Amino acid sequence: MNNFSVIEVSDDRWSDIISKSLYSDFYHTQSYHSLEKEHRPVLLVVNFKDNFIALPLILRRISNSDYFDCTSVYGYCGPISNLNFDSLTEYHFIIFQQFLLDFFKERNVVAVFCRLHPIISHGEIFKNFGIVKDINTTVSIDLKISAEEQKKQYRKTNNSELNRLRSKGFEVFEAESKEEIDAFIAIYHETMHRVGASSTYFFTPQYFYGFLDNKCFKNKLLLAKKDGIIAAGALFTISKTILQYHLAGTTQEYIKEAPMKLIIDEARLIGNHLKLDFLHLGGGVGGSDKDSLFRFKAGFSQYRCFYQIWQMIVNPKKYDELVKNSNSDSQSSYFPLYQSVVKDK
Repeated sequence: MNNFSVIEVSDDRWSDIISKSLYSDFYHTQSYHSLEKEHRPVLLVVNFKDNFIALPLILRRISNSDYFDCTSVYGYCGPISNLNFDSLTEYHFIIFQQFLLDFFKERNVVAVFCRLHPIISHGEIFKNFGIVKDINTTVSIDLKISAEEQKKQYRKTNNSELNRLRSKGFEVFEAESKEEIDAFIAIYHETMHRVGASSTYFFTPQYFYGFLDNKCFKNKLLLAKKDGIIAAGALFTISKTILQYHLAGTTQEYIKEAPMKLIIDEARLIGNHLKLDFLHLGGGVGGSDKDSLFRFKAGFSQYRCFYQIWQMIVNPKKYDELVKNSNSDSQSSYFPLYQSVVKDK
């Protein structure tokens, strides 16, 4: 007998589902979704006897209406299961889709947007159910190959620059004190200002404290320093077999030295020691060598993943009405389009 349940973020069944999933990342966890304070995180679970497919989403009320839309947390999320997605049948997909559609309609959901995980293969779970779009490629270091093979995939200049950084006295250590955490927060915010990031990237200190002190996933805040001065830092997460490069920053004073390269190399060594499968570095704006951030990450590995999003208009009539009344840019690729004006503020 198939059944459907909606699990709230305060319910520990959330963590139980994640622990039973074959593949998942910290983005799926109860703790990470608990950091969402403005809207309502839910875990939608479809059970097939002893098996399940689950999808974490955030339910948002649309301003000045009784309607809602759904989105995913910042980062790479998407559906999870205790089975390999490639082993699921069309029957599983149809039942999963029907339960989701019923939920969306019952809750007056107009549109759904979800970022999918580049490493987790979601198969054809959204076949004929909304639209799956290819966005760009991401970079991942394959930790399953030998450490020697990993280093061979480094761009040649990276190896020489790592030696140069060490010879100049740069070293990497793990943050332990509140002062070190606060130093990283300041560096991260400085970096976001420098690159002109939108307000959504300026997380509060409380966000970082909550992130670092959670019950669902491990993390490491690695800092690079020279002569006692912290020059750069990066926050990594550890969940099942994935080491994830999450948030990072470098001070203006040391930006040309590129101490972040030393931090990533150290993270790779940690991933090897923990016998993880991947160090996922993510992508850039465009996912090609024309993008400086992507090119920086691509210097560490030749392994590429494909980043996709899933989007669905549940109520086309209401969606068109909201777009019409929002004065949104019709040429924008933002989805849902009626939210684009809010995003640009």
